[in-house]
Amino acid sequence: MQESVLNPPVEAGMTVSRPALTWVGRLAAFALGAVLLVAAVAKALDPAAFAEALGAQGLTFGLPPLAVVLAVLAVETVLGLLLVLDVRRVWTLGAATVLVASFVVLNGWDWWQAAHGAAPAAGCGCFGNLVQRTPAQAFWQDLAMLVPALVLAWVGMPRGVRAFPPRRMAAVAVGVAAVLLLAWRAPELPLDDVATRLRPGVELATVCAGADEPICLTDVVPELSEGRSWVVLVDLTSAEQWADELNRIAARPGSPPVVALASASLEDKSAFTWQWGPTYPVRDAPPALFRPLYRRLPRSFLSEGGRVLRTVPGLPTSDVPGESPR
Repeated sequence: MQESVLNPPVEAGMTVSRPALTWVGRLAAFALGAVLLVAAVAKALDPAAFAEALGAQGLTFGLPPLAVVLAVLAVETVLGLLLVLDVRRVWTLGAATVLVASFVVLNGWDWWQAAHGAAPAAGCGCFGNLVQRTPAQAFWQDLAMLVPALVLAWVGMPRGVRAFPPRRMAAVAVGVAAVLLLAWRAPELPLDDVATRLRPGVELATVCAGADEPICLTDVVPELSEGRSWVVLVDLTSAEQWADELNRIAARPGSPPVVALASASLEDKSAFTWQWGPTYPVRDAPPALFRPLYRRLPRSFLSEGGRVLRTVPGLPTSDVPGESPR
């Protein structure tokens, strides 16, 4: 029998290309879906910070910021789970293409603005506070990480399968509900050490913002380089809620020195000083450095030798590791 050019024989040592292409597509889709899920969970840990980032970029379109946050988290989670579960359909990959293109375009726009001095150097909040990136880093990293995986996910798509496989769609629904529930309850959960850049053991000299001329926590609070200090992250415009108590804590005999850290205008700092007469120094940090350090204010951390020893929500506690409670 003559062999067709279109259907060559399979020789020893050869593999059929279709299964290989199918696995390439599956693995690429899984990788892309995993990235989307990590991004969704990271933002769900601090929905308020994500809402601020969307508002700063003008992406709330006049809608309530929290509603936009939940919608974005739902879309990322749905697509992430569909890709991880290999529900590769034209509609799934088409939606993923639109989402990835949006990420790349927005990051490119931020990069262009940053290059012209019109955007902060904090970068995209795609991964919440888990990853600090400049606009240029966000653009190139997303281009290298998302686009190849997206292109390969189209390879070896399944044929003749259900558009909406019931069990996998049920798993997607459960996953979306879990992420939205996390976003709703996260502000009340003790997740500050996970959702921010401050956690026990962190070297404070590595907590920085900016690319060309980075500024670090040890630059704005020189007291952190040696000895023990309580650093209290505060909002100077709500000082009536904590200022008197912090003065009492700073005057407590035998306690480590207290430093207040804020991101405030010169007018707010002057008004705070005149009204409350702080007995501790008040340092100022740029927003790009300050915002990733908290979910709610005030928040405090104890430093020793340039390293975070412990963190606490609210104002400093009276018990210090290695010392008896006072």
